[in-house]
Amino acid sequence: MTIKNITNYIEELAPLKYAESFDNAGLLVGKYNTKLTNVLVTLDTLEETVDEAIAKNCNLIVSFHPIIFSGLKKLNGNSYVERVVLKAIKNDIAIYATHTALDNSKNGVSAKMCEVLGLTNQKILIPKKGIIKRLTTYVPKKSADVLRNSLFAAGAGNIGNYDQCSFNIEGEGTYRGNEHSNPVLGEKGKLHTEKEIRISVVFESKNEKSVLNALHENHPYEEVAYELFTTENVHQDIGMGMIGELSVEMEESAFLLFLKKTMKTDCVRHSNFINKKIKKVAVLGGSGSFAIANAKSAGADAYVSADFKYHEFFTAENSILLADIGHYESEQFTKNLLVDYLTKKFTNFAVILSEKSTNPIYYI
Repeated sequence: MTIKNITNYIEELAPLKYAESFDNAGLLVGKYNTKLTNVLVTLDTLEETVDEAIAKNCNLIVSFHPIIFSGLKKLNGNSYVERVVLKAIKNDIAIYATHTALDNSKNGVSAKMCEVLGLTNQKILIPKKGIIKRLTTYVPKKSADVLRNSLFAAGAGNIGNYDQCSFNIEGEGTYRGNEHSNPVLGEKGKLHTEKEIRISVVFESKNEKSVLNALHENHPYEEVAYELFTTENVHQDIGMGMIGELSVEMEESAFLLFLKKTMKTDCVRHSNFINKKIKKVAVLGGSGSFAIANAKSAGADAYVSADFKYHEFFTAENSILLADIGHYESEQFTKNLLVDYLTKKFTNFAVILSEKSTNPIYYI
């Protein structure tokens, strides 16, 4: 068992293609081909986290937040980031971070918040763009079924609750091979006309490699003609935040007390009461002020997230209850999610939940 076996499985839940462009998710320290001992799962990677990994014979730390976020120009140990990286390298401990890849997963951070709060009828709050790609290719009519089915098997043709979706147009293709060609149909040096099917399918960007492999392995032509586009379509099952419903509506004060107890936080900062019972709740782990407008337009009665600034509470505008439960508190159950996910798959080594709280904020 290598580190790559573990990260491949994590990326089935949270493909790195889902991560935001500004992020630094993935393997940050170490090599993929390293033989695995045990895994320590944490929210943040600090020096004491590396010490815990050493004590528990873990040579892989799976962290939600990336310890290296922007570029490191030196490794002198002058910052906590540099000290963590140096200690990890010295002790042959790899560090892998999921961050916004898991944020954008349908079964990720926000889904875990929904589970803890008991929300039902869940939907993605901000569906993600740039995830859906479209492939168009041209294939001899007699080979179309084989190629189409191979593309489906590779992950193409899924749209919402439907699979094996494609669009097909019959037409004629022409080509002439030069002296170096080896045409499957027709003769080199002669113009050839072939009855062809134009096949168009969509797929998630995470499946691009497998879809293109299927195309090239199952297309009969020596040279495969195809077009590949990234669409502006949103993916309803991938994106930031979620919105769901409480089983029983609550008064605002009762909801905030429920939130404080359930999310295990010492402080809930909230906007002014709107004299409305809370039923529909939007959530987003971590710094979520950018999604206040989305929560409002989705008809949420309350929006639960973290790191709201002073003036952002005014944007509630008596139409929604904003609840800031703290950054760590909103994401604290993420490591439980990852441990549960990994232990269901792997039983030949230990997947250990870190005992250390990495919350840097304290309340008096």
